[in-house]
Amino acid sequence: MIATPSSDDGTGSHGEVFTRPWVVELILDLAGYIADNDLAALRAVEPACGSGAFLVPMARRLSESCRQHGRSIKEATEAIHAVDLNAEHVESARVAVVGTLIDEGWRTAQARKLAKSWVHEADFILGPDLTGTADYVLGNPPYVRPEEVEASRLLAYRRACPTMGGRADLFIAFFEMGLRALKREGTLAFICADRWMHNQYGQNLRVFIGEHFAVEATIVMHNVDAFEEQVSAYPAVTVIRRHNQGPAIVADTTASFGQRDAEALVRWAKGARATTMRTEAFEAAQVDHWHTGKEGWPGGSPNRLALIADIEARLPCIEDADRRTRVRIGVATGADNLFVTTDSELVEPERLLPLSMVEDLRSDRFEWSGHYLIDPWATEDLPARSDPRSGLVNLDLYPRLRSYFEGNRTALGRRKRHMTDWYATIDRVGHSVTARPKLLFPDIKLMSRPVYEPGGFYPHHNLYFIVSEDWPLEVLGGLLLSQFADLFIRTYAVKMRGSTPRFQAQYLRRIRVPTLDSIGPEERKALSEAFEDRDVERATATMR
Repeated sequence: MIATPSSDDGTGSHGEVFTRPWVVELILDLAGYIADNDLAALRAVEPACGSGAFLVPMARRLSESCRQHGRSIKEATEAIHAVDLNAEHVESARVAVVGTLIDEGWRTAQARKLAKSWVHEADFILGPDLTGTADYVLGNPPYVRPEEVEASRLLAYRRACPTMGGRADLFIAFFEMGLRALKREGTLAFICADRWMHNQYGQNLRVFIGEHFAVEATIVMHNVDAFEEQVSAYPAVTVIRRHNQGPAIVADTTASFGQRDAEALVRWAKGARATTMRTEAFEAAQVDHWHTGKEGWPGGSPNRLALIADIEARLPCIEDADRRTRVRIGVATGADNLFVTTDSELVEPERLLPLSMVEDLRSDRFEWSGHYLIDPWATEDLPARSDPRSGLVNLDLYPRLRSYFEGNRTALGRRKRHMTDWYATIDRVGHSVTARPKLLFPDIKLMSRPVYEPGGFYPHHNLYFIVSEDWPLEVLGGLLLSQFADLFIRTYAVKMRGSTPRFQAQYLRRIRVPTLDSIGPEERKALSEAFEDRDVERATATMR
């Protein structure tokens, strides 16, 4: 269930977006929740049942399983445990279960008793402890941002779920609790936004999975019409089992992926899987291992993943171990409307730091737009002018700066707990960076287009930048202009609307490049010229 904001139940979730029935069937098949298994002897948990998008087909499969295994449906009293925080959803789910079981030929009294036994009004995260009780955990967990959750409840969620750090969406907690609920050999299968696989707030969950579970399948469905309503959720189906890691299935789909394609994918997944399966609607393959640790998981077609694995086996990361080449982010002020200006006379000239902005890169060349950072930090060559406790400048030495900050003290002070640093930016400025040449990347860009900045400017927080003690930046820029650099970004980065990747430091650091020594004079010249001419094809050809 993808939740929509409201305020009536503590989580901020009120509406729901249903998963299409054929997508539910795909997930149940991949998880092994099938009638051939004796489902009445097993236990399935649905952690956010809504009005029954998963629960109804689960009840239908359970009914069929009972008949196949010679059981009465009353033997399945403990076979399903479904919860929802919304009382209306619980009631509608029970009604749907009753109708399904009656349609399956079971008596009305039995159906009502089972619906009441199976479906409960409860908070899956804070409710009864289900640790080690489930053979299956199946569903579509709520997609709720932390700011949409009531503060005390959010705090309780974070205490209960150590993986839910930073700005983690609520579904992180559902993953953790769902995984903890699994018995040995138990399986979790969710359809959910896949950003946790790639971004920082998902790193604790990735570590948790890598240490205790096996990823069995990831099916990327970004362009698939997987839900009854149009939503921008970037979904993926993830199947995880409490088992030692073995081979895993990876699949990528196109917009044409539908019910028949899903059935074909399941047949392939349950078969020998000896070769990659390619159709117009999807590509699927088996990989021999999965990823551990906190680093983001790669995404994309099996061919792309194979190419990435080959490159990673041969080439080092762009940010080397001794950090002579570094990837960094620009300064976050916490109040750009107060710290960023185009008025060159607003404060003392030495307190104005030329600032590079995203708009300076629009022509694919660096063209300064005239923005400055109103700089509260002491420079490295003038430490005597700073407050030694904080690194901030002494405002007594800059009357115009003091007047400006004092005039905005209330607004500036709201950002800080400690009033001694009320006029600081969120990030401290490292002034030594200013003079250095840099390769700049805007936060969001359709393709890798590094821009050379010759020095003299400090980047804004919407820019990521690379500095190097060793690389001629024009040569490195040619490498990063090539399709190989773009390949890494598209494999690891979170995607925005229109599949536009985010060029954040954590993804730029994943790019692999050859060592400078391995690039001959002619190749260096070709890369530099390709960078100067913005010639992606030539830069790519030089890399082959």
